[in-house]
Amino acid sequence: MSQIQTQDPGGKKGSKKKRAKKHSSEIDMTPMVDLMCLLITFFMLTTAFAKPKVMVITMPEKDKNQEVKDQPKISAERTLNILLSGDDEVFYYKGQAAPKKPMPVVAKSDFSKDGVRKLLLNWNRDLFTKITEYREKRLTGEIIVADTTFENTIKQMKMDDKKGPIVLIKADTNARYKDIVNIIDEMAICNIASYAIVDIGQVEVMMIESTKAGTPLTEYPVIKVK
Repeated sequence: MSQIQTQDPGGKKGSKKKRAKKHSSEIDMTPMVDLMCLLITFFMLTTAFAKPKVMVITMPEKDKNQEVKDQPKISAERTLNILLSGDDEVFYYKGQAAPKKPMPVVAKSDFSKDGVRKLLLNWNRDLFTKITEYREKRLTGEIIVADTTFENTIKQMKMDDKKGPIVLIKADTNARYKDIVNIIDEMAICNIASYAIVDIGQVEVMMIESTKAGTPLTEYPVIKVK
């Protein structure tokens, strides 16, 4: 008995029509998660994080009961008065401005490297050189000390200094916060051992104004008390 064989149009025997394979519409995000973790790790290791710009200034509390005779005396020969008056202007004079004494000469400067910094470095040359050499020895490995010992040694160097200037920083109403920050930075750069921020006197305000006007005071002015 004969059999009937079916053939497809292409001539193949017993072939069936194949159905199209259905692909999933979802996207596999696993490789993207791995890539993201790698990028985060890369940026954490290579990026320099911005440090908060904070300057800690410890100011002594004023004792209302303290008498003038109990206040510490400052050597006039080592005293450097720095007067801030805004517009990046710095005025300074050495010694003290007091009645029945020669009027100190007020000079004008600025915050450039050839300005107040040069003045401080020339006066504080011995201590600055001593601290700089000590830091270089630690950096080159000539001496190996802990951070605490290193900082305490520098503090002791500053306490033992008897030649450097004693800087009194005074600001008038025209001075800005930036001027205070700049002058304190100069204290740190020049390794100044002793400095303080104090109130500016009325006579010193007059000294600034007269210096700006080109007619510096030659004698202590008479101040009228209102």
